[in-house]
Amino acid sequence: MFTRKTPIYWLLAAVWIVILAWQGLEHRRVTRLARDTTVRRALDIGRTLELVIRSQRRFFGVVFQPSLTAALSELLKSDELKSIALLNKSGEVVAAAGEPLDFTGKGLPQNSVIWDKNTATVINLVDLGNPQPDGQPSSPTIVLPGNPGRRDERPRFPPPEPRPDQEETNAPGPSRSLMDTNNPPPPDAASQPPGNRPERRPGFHRPPWVSEEEYKVLVQQKGFHALAIAISAQAYRTAWLQDLWLRSVIGLFATLSMVGIGFSWRNLGKSSELQMRLLRASEMNTHLREMNVAAAGLAHETRNPLNIIRGVAQLISKDSEAGEPVRKKSLEIMDEVDYVTVRLNEFINYSRPREVRRSPVDLSSAVNDVVRSLNSDLEDKKIKLDLKLETFSANADQQMLRQILFNLLINAIQAVAPGGQIQIVSKKNRATEGYFEIRDNGPGVSIDHRQDIFRPYFTTRKDGTGLGLAVVKQIVSLHGWEVEYLPNDGPGSVFRVNRIEALSASPA
Repeated sequence: MFTRKTPIYWLLAAVWIVILAWQGLEHRRVTRLARDTTVRRALDIGRTLELVIRSQRRFFGVVFQPSLTAALSELLKSDELKSIALLNKSGEVVAAAGEPLDFTGKGLPQNSVIWDKNTATVINLVDLGNPQPDGQPSSPTIVLPGNPGRRDERPRFPPPEPRPDQEETNAPGPSRSLMDTNNPPPPDAASQPPGNRPERRPGFHRPPWVSEEEYKVLVQQKGFHALAIAISAQAYRTAWLQDLWLRSVIGLFATLSMVGIGFSWRNLGKSSELQMRLLRASEMNTHLREMNVAAAGLAHETRNPLNIIRGVAQLISKDSEAGEPVRKKSLEIMDEVDYVTVRLNEFINYSRPREVRRSPVDLSSAVNDVVRSLNSDLEDKKIKLDLKLETFSANADQQMLRQILFNLLINAIQAVAPGGQIQIVSKKNRATEGYFEIRDNGPGVSIDHRQDIFRPYFTTRKDGTGLGLAVVKQIVSLHGWEVEYLPNDGPGSVFRVNRIEALSASPA
């Protein structure tokens, strides 16, 4: 159902969604920044490693694996760096340090970042060859096993092609190592004049005595084409988790705030409606009070002409010169006037403002006084009255307490049949509280009427006014007590007034 509050709730929902979307985007930005920071850190280490490898290169671009591995191991002493691998063109590891990285059978990976649970592996294609004058790179760095300090362990290229003079004598040329730079080049190359010698490009390049095909195979297997660096992802995951918690807390507070604002707005609306209702109720209560005073005044003023009518009817009924029918009608007028007067008195008694004047009242004495005033009614119906009174003093208005007792007792007398039974019980159920009950063996009250018996003008008797129990309810409420109807164990009714403030001692 659409109300005036619905747009506010939609606005709060939209703000909540915007906040959550904003936090999601911020978390994505922080996550991307943390990933980029990790990758940049790996790239920085890669550039440092390139400088290390460049410093390790020898003639023809050769790097020896033992010295390179020792240099890589020095870099791995940091907890941040997990492993380093140098890959050839086929993606095979030609030199590595740290945790093993396997790229066999996958080919040479392109520039990429591989993330797993604990590490981030950054794979970067590199070329450590010296550039040519035309801008093209020369031969790549070649990683060979062996120890450059021992001549017998120096790696050897395949022997050069035999010269024509060697072919004639069938004498094979000597095998030359890549590092045999002390041996002179072939005589034919050295004896040629400078203008006729083959052009030697600067930087690292293929040795002249190694065929192009063999050199390509060597570069394919031992050439350094890619660098893989596995760096710890702990910093990234820590930043990711911390930011996730931060965004979650912000989202939670945003949710609670939106819900709180929604409830506050709803309560504000309900409070405004309640204030309007209270204002209308106050105005209605004031209006009813004024009408009540006016009605009570009207009822009071009505009693005066009724008393005059009753007096005239009484004189006529006693006049001997009046005929019998006239005197009989006069007596009927008196009865009707008395009936109306009783109801007017009850209405005035119910509608007039009451002010409670509390004082210690002996409950037993109050019960006995009311019983004496109704003794003639008890005797007329031959009702058996049983009193079980526990003596204690009640903090109450004496006249109002007697009014309660009178109304409840007269109600019981009117309910029981001739020869019936009525019981009055009073007792202290706590140190500072007491109660009293008036029981009868009359017909009782049906279940359908038990919620209405204390309402004004509700009665089940033809001659009842419906104000007796309403007055009891009114006085009990003014004292802060409680009155309730209880079904009797057998036939009849039980009216109990409880939570009566009991004083420590009876008045003297």
